[in-house]
Amino acid sequence: MSRQNAAGVAHEPLTDQLLYNAFPAKDPFPLYAQLRETNPVAWCETGDLGGGPFWVLSRHAEVMAVSTDPATFCSGSGIITFEVGSHYDDPPTMMHTDPPAHTRYRNLVQPAFGRRMVRTLEASTRDAARLLVDALPLDAPVDIVPPLSVPLPVQVIAQLLGLPESQWDRVWEWSEASIPGTEIYNDAERKNALNAEMYTELLRLVEVARETPGDDVISLLAGIELDGDRLSNEELRMFLNQLLVAGNETTRNTISGGLVAFAQHPEQWDRLRADRSLVNTAVEEILRWTTAVIYFVRTATRDTELGGQKIGAGEALMMLYASANRDEAEFGPTADQFDIGRTPNHHVAFGFGVHFCLGAALARLEVAAVLDALLDRGVTRLELAGEVGVSASNIIAGVTEAPMILHTT
Repeated sequence: MSRQNAAGVAHEPLTDQLLYNAFPAKDPFPLYAQLRETNPVAWCETGDLGGGPFWVLSRHAEVMAVSTDPATFCSGSGIITFEVGSHYDDPPTMMHTDPPAHTRYRNLVQPAFGRRMVRTLEASTRDAARLLVDALPLDAPVDIVPPLSVPLPVQVIAQLLGLPESQWDRVWEWSEASIPGTEIYNDAERKNALNAEMYTELLRLVEVARETPGDDVISLLAGIELDGDRLSNEELRMFLNQLLVAGNETTRNTISGGLVAFAQHPEQWDRLRADRSLVNTAVEEILRWTTAVIYFVRTATRDTELGGQKIGAGEALMMLYASANRDEAEFGPTADQFDIGRTPNHHVAFGFGVHFCLGAALARLEVAAVLDALLDRGVTRLELAGEVGVSASNIIAGVTEAPMILHTT
């Protein structure tokens, strides 16, 4: 089998470690640094889980170039490596669409995620974070993932969707069933059952919102109409699935990863305690440092060039966000340091361009709410009390366990 692409570019062996069953999830950053230094636009001939081969972009500049040019680099042929070369008659998520279809979706759903909606959720989100933090034991070991990082995003999303409290645990399970590499995803029977259950329930919620609108996001989305255009029930279900999975997984792991970062860099927590005006820049640094979404894929629509490499039409490109967010060319000599006062901070944790994350403001609010709640409770230091567990996924930087002690003395 050929180990080079059509233009004769040789396979980069380092990229094999980015594949599903080989990913060094516990510490991929040396791999990213090596790629940036030796082969920043590298060809991976191997493919992943049945998907086709792809380029790997490990520098910030190339990731930004692709993110800001949807006409040349499309999303409609798959956004995950195992989807490379796919064609969807009905896109599985809004993220799989390109302008003008994506522009239509964006215009129809944007009103539900503007500043007004986030402002309406701020008090309840901060209350939820405070209640969860106040329930944590102090000066004793606790794994902060189950009692804090998991329930906060679930509660916020459930509130958005108008789900009763009895279904909140299902939100987490539905989300886990959609992310390759999680324990639930790897159990095919359970995964399929949960996906079917989620599909049925989301369609039911859409139909209820059409018949008896409330004040939840589903009712808002169902009622939006622009120039006679509105989302169909199936389009609403698609978008809600994206919201449920993306909003839960990314925020949960950002919260966990951020608190782990403070435990590993106690001087930064001291800095935040001394100057709470740093909360907003701390949130941005947590987003950069954790980069919950490791990568997304685009496909070249025409022959082009990136970083000195000729990219052929139809070739896929992995935008390695987690590497771009540690790129010395963008973040300087402190790129590999956790610095809560970093400014400017042009991270790509939310993507960039037309696909910039719709839920970014809400995610920022949730992370800030956790930091403020911990500060209000008088936590003076976060100390790791055991090994941090990570998911095997090469898509989501998942934190499965984060045992720590919240010190108050």
